[in-house]
Amino acid sequence: MSVTIYHNPRCSKSRETLALLESRDVQPEIVEYLKTPIDEATLSTLLQKLGFTSAHQLVRSKETIYKELGLSKDSDEARIRQAMLENPKLIERPIVVKGEQAAIGRPPESVLDIL
Repeated sequence: MSVTIYHNPRCSKSRETLALLESRDVQPEIVEYLKTPIDEATLSTLLQKLGFTSAHQLVRSKETIYKELGLSKDSDEARIRQAMLENPKLIERPIVVKGEQAAIGRPPESVLDIL
């Protein structure tokens, strides 16, 4: 079964997660989501596969843009999703997907559970 990693090569955790996969002879499809932003359907699918009930669970709330947009835990779900789609930097990384499961590589070893 194929594996996909939503990857930011500038992120150390993302690089470590990719290296961990490769050390296990997993050659994932690499999606550099900052260069090729995801769409609403992909975001919904990722949230479902991660088992998240809110888009806010996938937000990088320490990003400057989060504060600039005036987002918070109490922000409307649609507003958070739209912000993530327009500013993919807000999406937590890396995300590894295999079949109907996904995991965030923080720490990188957490993705091993879905392999």
